[in-house]
Amino acid sequence: MIDVELQNITKTYEKGKVKAVTNVSFSVEKGELFGLIGPDGAGKTSIFRMLTTLLLPDSGKASVNGFDIVDGFKEIRKRVGYMPGKFSLYQDLTVEENLNFFATVFNTSIEENYDLIKDIYVQIEPFKHRRAGKLSGGMKQKLALCCALIHRPEVLFLDEPTTGVDAVSRKEFWEMLKRLKNEGITILVSTPYMDEASLCERIALIQHGEILQVDTPDAIIESFPDDLYKIKSGKMSHLLKELRISENVKSAFAFGESHHITLTHSTEELLEELKVKGYVDVEMEKIRPEIEDCFIQITQKNANKELI
Repeated sequence: MIDVELQNITKTYEKGKVKAVTNVSFSVEKGELFGLIGPDGAGKTSIFRMLTTLLLPDSGKASVNGFDIVDGFKEIRKRVGYMPGKFSLYQDLTVEENLNFFATVFNTSIEENYDLIKDIYVQIEPFKHRRAGKLSGGMKQKLALCCALIHRPEVLFLDEPTTGVDAVSRKEFWEMLKRLKNEGITILVSTPYMDEASLCERIALIQHGEILQVDTPDAIIESFPDDLYKIKSGKMSHLLKELRISENVKSAFAFGESHHITLTHSTEELLEELKVKGYVDVEMEKIRPEIEDCFIQITQKNANKELI
């Protein structure tokens, strides 16, 4: 059963001058953990704001939990939880006051749905009398999630929930999402962090407001068209320049402590070329692509098409 569906949704700003989302289509199954993966400015927030009925699309159709986002906005608002990218709770209210307020808005109580938020709330309960504005980033994140869940939504939208949060809190947050999924909640999460893509059941890669590919993380990785290698030497910046002008190299990108490359010819020919140019300390090995490699490959392919 499809819980969220978009059909050719388009959204522009400044009277059509700025294209935020262009003909976006994808669907999310009931109970699925689905990721919208892309850099800042890719259109993720605009999509989430339309699906939560905060923005109207310029064209196209979309539904959430079986209700149209335009005609059925009142029903959708009863059934979804939304955690925006920017912390938007009342900073002058305490943790407990914020949670009570949002429970009241949805005509429920903390006690009624405590079982759903218990695993999260127990971590911030010792600070329940502290003002929300005085919480750490990780604690703010947990409070916002509790407030989004307090009415037991059927669909949960989380817009870049781990941005600016430390690595430990990021890991804890994704563990919480897995537990929530087991409760039958459909979860849509957006993130610019490519490493978080593998934590979703399916993902949509998005860039410049357009969907590049929708599939499982493993399927997207398996579709990577070339053998991928990582390479490094003592002169990394100079090495990257050499790789990008080499006829033996198809693509080359900096990737942490190494460069990731694909080849037009054999590894032996590239290593010999680099040796002739004075690179005697080159280390090179074949590796499995990551989602970020796939994202770069797809965007590069699309850019080449536009130039033709």
